Amino acid sequence: MEFEQKFAKMLNANYAISVSNCTTALHLAYEVLDIGPGDEVICPSMSFVATVNAIRYVNAVPVFCDVKGIDDLNLDPEKIERLVTEKTKAIVVMHFAGFPCDMDSIMTIAHKYKLRVVEDACHGPLSEYKGRKLGTIGDIGCFSFFSNKNISTGEGGMMVTNDKELEKQIRLKRSHGMTTMSFQRASGHSTEYDVVALGYNYRMDDLRASLGIVQLDKLQDDLERRRNVRSWYENKLQKLSEKVVVPFQNNREFVSNYVFPIVLKDSNKQYRDDVRNKMHALGVQTSVHYPAIHRFSIYHEFAKNRNMQWTEYIADNEITLPMYANLTESNIDFIVECLQESL
Repeated sequence: MEFEQKFAKMLNANYAISVSNCTTALHLAYEVLDIGPGDEVICPSMSFVATVNAIRYVNAVPVFCDVKGIDDLNLDPEKIERLVTEKTKAIVVMHFAGFPCDMDSIMTIAHKYKLRVVEDACHGPLSEYKGRKLGTIGDIGCFSFFSNKNISTGEGGMMVTNDKELEKQIRLKRSHGMTTMSFQRASGHSTEYDVVALGYNYRMDDLRASLGIVQLDKLQDDLERRRNVRSWYENKLQKLSEKVVVPFQNNREFVSNYVFPIVLKDSNKQYRDDVRNKMHALGVQTSVHYPAIHRFSIYHEFAKNRNMQWTEYIADNEITLPMYANLTESNIDFIVECLQESL
């Protein structure tokens, strides 16, 4: 409870409910928003697969939407609206690297067509959009505390909402649909319980919550230092601007800088992979965020006749450079020099 209260206060949200991981958070979000068989959910393909897997957990239909372009790796609101049908029930956004989607436009579309909005904010604890924290703008926000996230409890997640009824449903379903929790019964506040809904064992344990409480105290400082790292990168990568795009350069919001993506210009997958291999040989580890979900075998049937031009180009030509708070300016000099040589 302390971890939940502290997290809600940091985000200026009414309610925060801890869960076992972000995938369970997404599953519960779709369930409590009454999304079910045959309902369509407009979603990104430029994300980790859990964003879409959870749509299938409730037997809903993922409708893949393209991103804005190599300068902005988030969903394009104009393309979202073109995908709305009478079966559309919700939109799920993923704030890439902690940079906010165009939430004004997305919420306008949601209100126009009476759609629910789920924010996959796993990249963005404390990231902001026009003064509001990511995860607090839609109906439900979902956060991850996996080992590689800005806040880590090894495994874990959090759901955020300002809706009291949704909060009650989430708390009920995350613990077997039981009317009282084990702690309440052990404390002598309740000796009996009823099961009033089909629920799950999606609770976070106390040990991970304790880790989370400590991690929250370190978060602001970590994000401030990451902001400096990004600034160094942006300045030093200007000399490679003919070959490399740094997405989100026009963003002026405070963001988490979960990862640092670049996109190669006039490139292809083989060239991108060759660049990564050369950088690795020079001593710089890189990654890719992400393989496009709609290209996975299990999702081919949902991507037929779907124009995903930018998503596919980015998936083939994105490189994620090292990003963590303890990087020094000399580290960034070395990384950029290795990138230049590899290009």
